[in-house]
Amino acid sequence: MRFVIVTGMSGAGKSSVLKMLEDDGFFCVDNLPVPLLQKFAEMSWHEENMMSKVALGIDIRSRKHLHMLGETLKAVRAEGLPYEILFLDCGDATLIRRYKETRRSHPLGRSSRIEDAIAAERSEMAFLREQSDYIIDTSTLLIRDLRREITRIFVDNKAYSNFYITLVSFGYKYGIPSDADIVFDVRFLPNPYYDENLRHMTGNQEPVRDYVMKDPDAEVFLNRLYELLTFLFPKYIAEGKNQLVIAIGCTGGRHRSVTVTNALYERIKDLDYGVKAEHRDIARDAARSNRQEK
Repeated sequence: MRFVIVTGMSGAGKSSVLKMLEDDGFFCVDNLPVPLLQKFAEMSWHEENMMSKVALGIDIRSRKHLHMLGETLKAVRAEGLPYEILFLDCGDATLIRRYKETRRSHPLGRSSRIEDAIAAERSEMAFLREQSDYIIDTSTLLIRDLRREITRIFVDNKAYSNFYITLVSFGYKYGIPSDADIVFDVRFLPNPYYDENLRHMTGNQEPVRDYVMKDPDAEVFLNRLYELLTFLFPKYIAEGKNQLVIAIGCTGGRHRSVTVTNALYERIKDLDYGVKAEHRDIARDAARSNRQEK
């Protein structure tokens, strides 16, 4: 049996994760009062009621009894009932934006500023974060990215590492991504822009991909980049970093950078980390060309 406690910061995606787990066959219960947790765990593990997968949502709405949770979890484990804790975290700025966009009140912020409510919640939930088996920071994750991580951990049962890698292609003419940790310049590769048959395509299309990758330097660069990054990832993890943004740029962010970003994603996607690829500027040149033609 797998018994997962889903918790974390309000607005970080707990409700979405519970829905995902339910779709994956978990029996899900949200906001169960803390005093009932031990009894619920015992009932779940009882032979007559045993379910193969259970997910229990607990958050700051249990504030009145939150101080009991630590001892309750100790008691559950003392009975030989194993559980896992998934903590969903998120940066303060992103949480504030989400609350403003949805116009919802923070559970602790109905009579105070959102910033103060988030700070208070982060303090009260800190002990749970420290005990967590999995911590997922959803600050930069789309729903599909979060879905991929939940599937990887709880369906595919792959090894978990609290480390998420974002590969982002960009165009230098539009500026380097402000959140980039590492930047690579691929403007040394042949530029499909100068081939009229390829100019209006992108690195997501096979003709452009073949044009860029036929250059021997492209393969050499990818091999050495892979060696460098697989050396660096454990070093960053050892320093406590849980997110890494790798930016790969060409002139317009449409051809070479997209091709290399996709190729790098294919090489590292099966490592024991969360990985996603984004193409920040892939549509910009096309949009500008269309406006000029009109």
